[in-house]
Amino acid sequence: MGELSVRSVLVTGANRGIGLRLVQHLLALSNPPEWVFAGCRDPKGQRAQELQKLASKHPNLVIIPLEVTDPASIKAAAASVGERLKGSGLNLLINNAGIVRANTLDNETLKDMAEVYMTNTTAPLLLCQAFLPLLKKAAQGSPGSGMSCSKAAIINISSCSGSIKELYLWEGVQAVSYRCSKAALNMLTRCQSMGYRENGILCVTFNPGWVQTDMGKAGGHMPPVTVDASAAGMLKVLSKLSEKDSGSFLDWEGNVVPW
Repeated sequence: MGELSVRSVLVTGANRGIGLRLVQHLLALSNPPEWVFAGCRDPKGQRAQELQKLASKHPNLVIIPLEVTDPASIKAAAASVGERLKGSGLNLLINNAGIVRANTLDNETLKDMAEVYMTNTTAPLLLCQAFLPLLKKAAQGSPGSGMSCSKAAIINISSCSGSIKELYLWEGVQAVSYRCSKAALNMLTRCQSMGYRENGILCVTFNPGWVQTDMGKAGGHMPPVTVDASAAGMLKVLSKLSEKDSGSFLDWEGNVVPW
């Protein structure tokens, strides 16, 4: 199996970190997607400058205004993507946007718990609902049987922090709301894999590793995985996924992560 081959992909939270690097690696493929949609809260803002530069060089990259916690923004983004695709459907939805609050059990708050859960768990649910017609259309319009990311897939970017069994780095960063939101995202992925199986849509949740992003460094330690290695690794794994992987929790190297 070679590198990922997909006609259209949407990445949320694409203006920095893992999202931006995924977009860069997708554009650098020997057979890049016909359409790469980069969801970004403020496309013309300071934090989106690198994404803007990329878009000026790659006509197949379209920056989509997207606030993932706003249902109206999600609906508008789905309509915009649908117009560009002209009836062909969306092959790959990567729910990457996420936030973290480094709160402990003792100082966790209702506000932070609600905001983190909304962005990390509820937003991927709403996005999948909004883009489901386009994902179904892609699955129906793709030749062959079985599932793959080239046909139709939902990829939810989770975290090793969401593993209930591992409780990775608990002594360093408790981040209770973040851990709970990612564990819930894992369950959402399982539910989606069951609910969308008959539509031929592959659903997988990913641990991208402890990555050297602003979020990854939030606890004051230098993570071991570079952003480039994580993004390239995940795209390599995506190229190999099939129906047997739907509903699974994998890391950026393709290993199964314990729930």
